[in-house]
Parts: sequence; C-alpha cells; structure tokens
Amino acid sequence: MASWRRADSLQHSSKERFSLLLLDLEEYFFEQHIAYHVCKAGDAAARRISGSLKICSKSLIFEPDRIEEPVLKISLRDCSRIEVEDKEDLFRNNTRKQFSVAFSQVYLIKEQNLVAPYKLQRGGGFFIFELEDSRKVDDVVQTALQLQRASRLEKLGDQTAMITAILQSRLARTSFDKNSFQSVCEISNMECEAEMITPLVSNPGHVCITDKHLYFQPLNGYPKPVVHISLADIRRIYKRRHMLMPLGLEVFCTENDPCSDIYLKFYNPKDRDGMYYYIAAYLENHVTEHTADSYMLQWQMGQISNYQYLLHLNNLADRSCNDLSQYPVFPWIVADYTSSQLDLINPKTFRDLRKPVGALNKDRLARLLKRYHEMPEPKFIYGSHYSSPGYVLFYLVRVAPEHMLCIQNGKFDQADRMFNSIAETWKNCLEGVTDFKELIPEFYGSDSSFLLNSLNLDLGKRQGGKLVDDVDVPPWASDVDDFLRKNREALESQYVSDHLHEWIDLIFGYKQRGSEAVAANNGKPVKYIKGLKKKLVFPTSRS
Repeated sequence: MASWRRADSLQHSSKERFSLLLLDLEEYFFEQHIAYHVCKAGDAAARRISGSLKICSKSLIFEPDRIEEPVLKISLRDCSRIEVEDKEDLFRNNTRKQFSVAFSQVYLIKEQNLVAPYKLQRGGGFFIFELEDSRKVDDVVQTALQLQRASRLEKLGDQTAMITAILQSRLARTSFDKNSFQSVCEISNMECEAEMITPLVSNPGHVCITDKHLYFQPLNGYPKPVVHISLADIRRIYKRRHMLMPLGLEVFCTENDPCSDIYLKFYNPKDRDGMYYYIAAYLENHVTEHTADSYMLQWQMGQISNYQYLLHLNNLADRSCNDLSQYPVFPWIVADYTSSQLDLINPKTFRDLRKPVGALNKDRLARLLKRYHEMPEPKFIYGSHYSSPGYVLFYLVRVAPEHMLCIQNGKFDQADRMFNSIAETWKNCLEGVTDFKELIPEFYGSDSSFLLNSLNLDLGKRQGGKLVDDVDVPPWASDVDDFLRKNREALESQYVSDHLHEWIDLIFGYKQRGSEAVAANNGKPVKYIKGLKKKLVFPTSRS
C-alpha cells in the first residue's frame, strides 16, 4: 500500500477537498476557521458561501462546503491588501467584522470535486471573508499580514527563516494534550516537537511517547487531532537522514511493506535519538535494525527473496516511500518488451545488470563519454539521475495525481511525455538523451492500480488523438496483473539471482563513485549522490 494512500486514508471524508498537497512545496498549514466567502452577483444582494478558511505560511485557502464551488487559493505574494472591515448588519441591528483580500490572481481548484489541473484566474479582484467567530478576525488578519511580509522578502533564505521563527513560536506556545492518551494509566516518557513527513508534505506538531503508544499531534489538528501507534505493533525502526541531516525516524508495523506507518523529522538529533532509544528499549526482543551483513547472509542462503533483499538495501540506504527525493529504487530486469512469450531461461531476455541504464546503449554511451572527456571539472557522465521525485511521479501519476499537480504547479505533464507504455518507456531509457531512470518497487509488487486510470483522470490527448488512459503492457502479458506477476518472476529468476549483486554494486556498493564508478561508466551528478554511509562489498552471487 503506497504511503500517500496510507496518508489519504487519514482524511475525514470523500467530500473533503482540502489536502496539504494544495500547499506549495515547503509550505506549512497553520490554522483553519469556519468562515463565509461573501460575494455579490451584479446588483443582487450579497451571497454568503459557507466553508473553512485555511491560514498557511504562503497562502490563504478557502474550501467551500458545496463541492460544486471551487477551492480558492490566494498566494500571499499576490495580495495587495488584507484589512479588517466593519459591515453594518441591518437585520441584526449590529456591526459584523469582515476582512477583505485584494489580489492580482487566484487559483480555482477541484471544482465539482474533480482532480484536474488548476485554473488560474488573472486580472485582479478582491474577496470578503467573515469568520463564524468574529472575535478572531483581528488575529487572523494580523497573522496573514505577518506571513505576507515573510513571503515578500527578496531572499528565499530570509523568507524561510522568518516562517520558521513563526512556526517555532507557535510550537513553543503549545504542548501535547495528554487528554489524547488512549488510557488514563499511560505514563509519558518523552515529549518534543517534530514534523510528520509524507510525500511532498511536512506537518509540524508534537510527538509524545508513553509506555504503550507513540503519538503525533499536529499543530493544526489536520488530518486528525492525533495519530497514535501501539508500541506492541512496531516491528522495525530506522534512523533516517532527512535533507542529508540526521533528523529522521521511520517506524514500520509490518515486515515486508515498503511503506512505513509514520515518518517523523525532528528539529535536532538529540530528540530523534532519544525517541529511537525509547522505542528500541520497548521492543526488547524484536530486531530494531538489521545490518547489511545479516541481510546479505540471509539472501545468500535463500532465506529472503531478491525483492525483500532490495527493499532491505533501500532501507539501509535511507530510501523511504515518504521521501520522493529518496524513493526506493529497483532495477529494470526485463529487456524484451516485443515478444509474445517471456522466456526466463534465455539470458537475452534480461537487461545487462553489470551496467547502469545509461551504458546499456553503446552508441549513446560513446556520445556521453566524448562529452565527459571534453568537460571541465567537476565531470559527470549523466546529466540526470536514475531516481528523482519527477521520475517517481511519472510512474505513479494515476494513483497520485495530486502529488503530480503539487510538484508541477497545478499541471499534468504533456500527454506524449506521460507514462503511456512499458515498452515505450524502456525504449526511451535506452535511447533518450537525458533519460536514465530505473524502476520503483511497485513494478514488482501485487497492486497494479498504478498502471490503471481507475480515477478516470483527464490526462490529455496524444498526437494522433489517443487519450492517455491505462498503461500499455507488453505482448507477453495478458493484462496489468499478469505483467506484474511475470515481472516478479523475472526478478526472482536464477539469472537475476546470479547477477543482481552487479547492479547492487552500482547503486549501493563500491561502484557508486570514484574511480570504480568511472570505470563502470557509472558517473553521476555530484549533487545527486546519496547512498549508504559506507561503501559495501556484496556477495558475488546468491548461489
């Protein structure tokens, strides 16, 4: 089960359209209020649309209760005025507090509750909002103005510093609500501030660990007031590097699921290590963190599958389904996508696992090496990586369309550049000038939904008029489920068991960088190198 599907299951109802994915990357959701959008149609009386107003670090978002109405997203950078107004209420014989927002453009999102590219309405305008609790209007306006000042600072670093200071101030003024404990008998061992990480989203709040549960309480109460995990259910925990800093902690309640139950980013290593200690101490006889050597031995003895071994190596390399920049990476195994039958006895059926994707086509490699030798330092053979957030979402757009819209500023990719066919994608990885991507675990799993357009998304029309729909599978597969089954059989075949270590050396082992990488034509852009903490020497084969 993919981590975003696990995260989505926390949301309140199918009618709720707001999601943290509507925020910009690295934006925080601070608070929400029951509110009304007051609008006028010509000379008619004012119409009040009920909903909720979200105050975020870079935007204001209004989610109407009626799903026919679009969600409104106004960037604070695009606001020219945010101010309080007093409106006389003739019916109640009093004055209602409102506030107006003047802007240069606004995004219209999820009209009719459809996941689709955002509509950008330019030309300027203004909205008037009322809060259910009018006493909070002044505070909301002051918060919005403060965040607007941060968003308008020229340097991104200054913006980040000011927003971080606002966030830390809010966290310092609150604490974990112990009324959220599952039992009145629980004893709190440790409490600190942290953020819960899901793909493209970071949600700040408070973490608390007791003698029975691990809790996370979001500062904004979204998507639920508190998330809790029983310590008795935890099977594995991993310390993680988040943004290359030793601040992450990932908790698994299952043995072989690539997706964790919670991923936390702490604000300092001491808190992370303290939380890890309490969980590890509770687990006692459970294995908290295997070593690479123990997994290699189990794999060599045939006690775990090739699939399980690759998952373990990705875990040890700090790769997580909650981090699209460090998503688990799996190899292309099959090289035959034209035959009517898949022959797992013939070595020619398989990709050469000794070589990175960029070196599989000797003509393309020759051109790349020519450029490499003519290049000034720092040199690199490939201008793009084998894994990146864009590549992951290229494969997963059908099950994670809102993630794609988030990372691409409210747009899907062009129809002809989307993941339309297994064979076409393999061909482009062999021949494309900048396409050297590998695969993701889903290609060897049992859930084929990422290959089907079950949500009936409008992903565009290709040249020739064909709509982008389900992914086309090779002739040797009868359908997407058969494709996954045969792809998994290929991964577990004798040929792959004999040669998988050669690919592992390229991605996780001693051929990642340096002279060995250059000799193997495995040079990568320096900024993308994120592997294990040390180079590992892997067994020569499984047999």
